[in-house]
Amino acid sequence: LVGQPLVRQQVVKGVREFLENGKPEKPLVMSFHGSTGTGKTYVSSMLVRYLFQGGLQSPYVHQFSPIVHFPHAEQVEQYKENLKRWIQGNLTNCGRSAFLFDEMDKMHPGLIDVIIPFLGPSWVVYGTNYRKAIFIFISNAGGEQINEMTLDLWRARKDREEISLQDLEPAISKAVFENPQSGFWKSGIINEHLIDFVVPFLPLKRHHVKQCVVSELVQQGLEVRPGVIQEVADSIPYFPEEEKIFSSTGCKTVASRISFFF
Repeated sequence: LVGQPLVRQQVVKGVREFLENGKPEKPLVMSFHGSTGTGKTYVSSMLVRYLFQGGLQSPYVHQFSPIVHFPHAEQVEQYKENLKRWIQGNLTNCGRSAFLFDEMDKMHPGLIDVIIPFLGPSWVVYGTNYRKAIFIFISNAGGEQINEMTLDLWRARKDREEISLQDLEPAISKAVFENPQSGFWKSGIINEHLIDFVVPFLPLKRHHVKQCVVSELVQQGLEVRPGVIQEVADSIPYFPEEEKIFSSTGCKTVASRISFFF
């Protein structure tokens, strides 16, 4: 993972403390926010890869996508019932399960609240002890605000390692939790403070993109050539228009671009 000091601090600390606690008060609930290609899905898959044998293919890891699993607005009530049953059933099978909710910004408002009973600190819900579960919400919402604030701080000569959660959290909260289009709109998950960690993913600079290129070349078993690294990094669009500081797509398109230059 490159260029994400806040993610390293928060996620490592949160997961370590949670796993070391034999009797956690509640499940671990994290919400990842940032623009495309900054590492949100990468970090969630990295986590489950190390925590579960088989990673994303483990029978104890469950992924939900609003486009795939909850496509039709008129069927929200049915989706609520399905989701509640699905989580309840899987936690009955294994209390140490992980649930990943992708693209929360595309989730129908109100749908996610059906899982509130599984996120809180009570002992048993529907006859199941569920406190050792992990829930991760992934969202592009708040990405624009994170990018703007990171840019402002860069212009103020503040190093990204110096950016604190306090710098970003108010803007993320406003963008995510007060947006009628967001899956967290007026959500009880927010009102009842059930999210343990709101994790911002910062926009990536050119040297971070180069690190992603090197990593991808190694993964594909290709020779790490400085010329190829430079060409791939230069082919990616950067913003803002005049300064071109941050990658518009993060490292998202790095893998597909390598073949053009090799």
